[in-house]
Amino acid sequence: MHLHTLHELDSTEGTVQLHSPSSSAELILHPTPSATDPNDPLRWPRRKKHVAFASVCAFASVCAFAFLSNYGIGGLAPAFYRLSLEFDKTPPETSALLLWPILVFGCFNFFWVPLSNYIGKRPVFAFASLLLCISYVWGACATTFDSLLWSNIVGAFAGSSTEALGAAMVNDLYFLHERGAKMGIYMNAIAGGNTVGPLICGFVVQSLGWRWHKWIAVVFTAVNWLVVVFFCPETRYLPLRTRDVAASSSDMSIPVFDGEAGPAAVAETTDSTEKGLSAESPRSSLSQVPKKSWSQEMSLRSGVPADTNLFKMFIRPLPLLAYPAVIFAFLGYAVSLAWVVAINILNSFVLQAPPYNWGASINIPGLLGNLFGAFAGGWMVDRYCDWRSKKNGGVFRPEYRLDLLVVPAVLAPAGCLVFGYGVQETLDWTSLFFGYGMVAVALTAVPCITMSYVSDALLPVAADALLLVNGLKNIVAFGFLYGVIPWVAKVGYVGSFGAQAGIFVAIMALAIPLSIFGQRIRHRVGQWRIIL
Repeated sequence: MHLHTLHELDSTEGTVQLHSPSSSAELILHPTPSATDPNDPLRWPRRKKHVAFASVCAFASVCAFAFLSNYGIGGLAPAFYRLSLEFDKTPPETSALLLWPILVFGCFNFFWVPLSNYIGKRPVFAFASLLLCISYVWGACATTFDSLLWSNIVGAFAGSSTEALGAAMVNDLYFLHERGAKMGIYMNAIAGGNTVGPLICGFVVQSLGWRWHKWIAVVFTAVNWLVVVFFCPETRYLPLRTRDVAASSSDMSIPVFDGEAGPAAVAETTDSTEKGLSAESPRSSLSQVPKKSWSQEMSLRSGVPADTNLFKMFIRPLPLLAYPAVIFAFLGYAVSLAWVVAINILNSFVLQAPPYNWGASINIPGLLGNLFGAFAGGWMVDRYCDWRSKKNGGVFRPEYRLDLLVVPAVLAPAGCLVFGYGVQETLDWTSLFFGYGMVAVALTAVPCITMSYVSDALLPVAADALLLVNGLKNIVAFGFLYGVIPWVAKVGYVGSFGAQAGIFVAIMALAIPLSIFGQRIRHRVGQWRIIL
């Protein structure tokens, strides 16, 4: 089996000319869209991109699918106390309703992503969204604890299709300068299921009972399935072998070993600017490929990649775990997820009891933290990278994104300490409110930044790299969460959340060598012959 290096697939190694050296206002598009094929998703009109990714229709997008996958399962957390009484289960036993789905969410990324790379994302989403709806019907009708647990597990199996595929769709549809903001939207959709979901569920459980939470999820997922089937086209793009000879010859080639690349380091430039070749301007002097009809775009068959097989698709991601960017991304995402879900699990048993007696409003700080984290890790990072690139002669480096990890690196550990001391010492509710909100910032900010960094640095293999990030982070988070209730019972809230703060700081500190020596590291690992 022939192995490749990353450098053979992308000689830029992630360092590209984002702005023209002659005019900082002239934006160069990366990746370069097809000059001849209007079916390239990068050339779709913006409205069409947004329908596929985050439509103005409330339910029509992969973001809605990601939200609903977490809404119907993670959103059940406020009902854990009542469920433990109804089914006569202990708190650790009841927490299995969330813990095992978290593990399934991670493990079955390794099934859905290779399958979607082989047959396309659209048939996977169409089937998985229907299965998610069926699992919620099952959960709403469940009469035993085991039945409810298995409905959540099957729902997590279906919902796991969105974890890495949604992030991969950002690369399918949007350019480098747009990735951070769009990743922020996607991460808010995932995190929102675990914050907005419990918020809504809290009110529903108080007035109607936990089964109505499931029935509401059934309605939403049924609508989403219909929109996926009739309005969301395939975003996987299989380029023609003969296309874009001229475009490919204009790709950036920038020396990336010693120091920051400046204008003198640019070997070639491209005239594919935002004003020129873009999703809204498909005209070209080259021969145009015929545009697909609506029925062709909505087909569940989009072909399979040439010169490959399904077995290779399944094993191809595994060697990429050797890349430092992948290791850092999945560890950072794992602890960000674990600490927030730990609070969600404990909330129902602690904060709904005296002396706090919180109701549905218990999840408001998590929602606010998620929104701020997505803004700081998404739009703000895009603007920061744009500014850094202009100061560096228009040259972009993936490591620019890592600088703003300082925001969650400060807020999340502080939030752990505030929340832990607040619960153990029975401090005023405001300490718990702000502590939870600060921890929740990391759940969106860290994955926004790290997954965009992985996409920039490992673009030719980004789909497989993001699979590892999303799959492994859930497995690691499951390991932490499986013992969180016994851990808190043994050492107390101060001891457990103090340790969580220390672990988070230690993992965020790994960004320092990646930021300082990232260019050298990317050059070195780009020579590793590990890509199938």
